Amino acid sequence: MGDAATERWIDYDEYLAIERDTDRKHEWLDGWAWAMAGGTPAHNHLCAQVIVELARLVGERPCRVFTSDQKLRVPATGLATYADALLVCGELQRDANDPNALTNALVIVEVLSDSSETYDRGDKFAHYKRLPSLRDYVLVSQHEARVEVYSRAEGRRWIYQDAVLGEPCPLAALEAPLDVTRVYRGVELEPVRRR
Repeated sequence: MGDAATERWIDYDEYLAIERDTDRKHEWLDGWAWAMAGGTPAHNHLCAQVIVELARLVGERPCRVFTSDQKLRVPATGLATYADALLVCGELQRDANDPNALTNALVIVEVLSDSSETYDRGDKFAHYKRLPSLRDYVLVSQHEARVEVYSRAEGRRWIYQDAVLGEPCPLAALEAPLDVTRVYRGVELEPVRRR
């Protein structure tokens, strides 16, 4: 999460007003809004590459790939956020209180950054798991050519797989693998920051 955009509790309507009145995206949960930071060149390039690869995999299916400008809402927990990429197949389902927020992502992609990796792997994934539509949660490293996927199995189980250059990374939602080599083609990876 980024810096808090408010110093006081705000309801969802106030959050929507902040979103309308500023040129920044914000995440909202339980009455608090956080400004979402921009990414590094590697982060942004990887987002673009993943979107291109998802669009290639979708082909002629009735699915749509969305960029990080598309708001996602998890009705079960209230989280409103912006993932790095979303895939929705079939009819778009929108949040009852926010027509700009989708609620039926089939695939969610987060490109990991140093500031948000723990959140993306932990609490944020816990929210995403509450979306009944979600089949795959994809994590993309900007430090090494590595893609991780959590795919929903029966019940509450999630199956973990990862892949590196030259290996396919299966997606349950599309019954087709992400091509890791295509995702990382031309990307200048970020060096790991030493603390």
